[in-house]
Amino acid sequence: MPTLAPLCFCSPALLSPFPSSPDCVSSLQPASLLQSGSPSFPWHSVTAKLINGGVAGLVGVTCVFPIDLAKTRLQNQHGKDIYKGMIDCLMKTARVEGFLGMYRGAAVNLTLVTPEKAIKLAANDFFRQLLMEDGMQRDLKMEMLAGCGAGMCQVVVTCPMEMLKIQLQDAGRLAQQQSPAPAPASCRPHSVGSAPAHKRPSATLIAWELLRTQGLAGLYKGLGATLLRDIPFSIVYFPLFANLNNLGFNELAGKASFAHSFMSGCAAGSIAAVTVTPLDVLKTRIQTLRKGLGEDSYSGIRDCARKLWIQEGPSAFMKGAGCRALVIAPLFGIAQGVYFLGIGERILKCFE
Repeated sequence: MPTLAPLCFCSPALLSPFPSSPDCVSSLQPASLLQSGSPSFPWHSVTAKLINGGVAGLVGVTCVFPIDLAKTRLQNQHGKDIYKGMIDCLMKTARVEGFLGMYRGAAVNLTLVTPEKAIKLAANDFFRQLLMEDGMQRDLKMEMLAGCGAGMCQVVVTCPMEMLKIQLQDAGRLAQQQSPAPAPASCRPHSVGSAPAHKRPSATLIAWELLRTQGLAGLYKGLGATLLRDIPFSIVYFPLFANLNNLGFNELAGKASFAHSFMSGCAAGSIAAVTVTPLDVLKTRIQTLRKGLGEDSYSGIRDCARKLWIQEGPSAFMKGAGCRALVIAPLFGIAQGVYFLGIGERILKCFE
């Protein structure tokens, strides 16, 4: 979303001709920008792209966040499986926690999606100008480097955002695991860390506890795993999207059609998302603070991968792969639509 993923969504840049991040919905450009560049970006254009990114993020997170929640819960469950799959997870969540239970953690994404895109925007613009003399050269390697650089800068927001989101998303699974006959959502107690059992976990409470007990490093637990997931996604996505989009290039129009670019983004995003699912599973497990009955804690990426392989087998690395594909494809489609329609430009025009 999210960061979704977190919308996940689940990250390079708005000014790049190619979308960059797994959980980033705002990196897709209008079809026109996929075919040409600009040596410089005026502040008006930057502001419009930032608005487009924020709108795409807000709409995208709202639409697909329940699927991202199912992904997190499926990836975290081991030992005693509560959910048989995505549909079963969503049905049980809605029945036990109510409709809004499927949106636990969405507020974190909705709050931080705009600053996340702002950092990505500025970083990608900087790296493009640094790596390409006039900002117009279509060197795929340089585009990939710019995107990866922006993705590395973006984790300043992405990592703590997903850290908080995962705790909220997984709270319902833990409550169901520990209660054979779960009570209705309004009556069931929740707890996070040392918080009283009657308190429902909130992002503010979790963040305060982490800062108080572990300092700033607590919010950045899993930083290495986040980078390990996001950068390979960019490396897979960039060339794949470029080649798929070029297959629909129309010489008369000078660009691919909106429908073709839309489908190329969805296909490339889904394939890249599934490809890096093993890394996303490791990130989710490492960032989850509270564990259920019989669930292990992990000291790092290597320890997590080793225990996952030994205790649950190779198939555990692909948990939630279908959910990730279903989250990423609509996110890129929504972003493509927002940029193609030029919502940011229209809003700015109203204030002129």
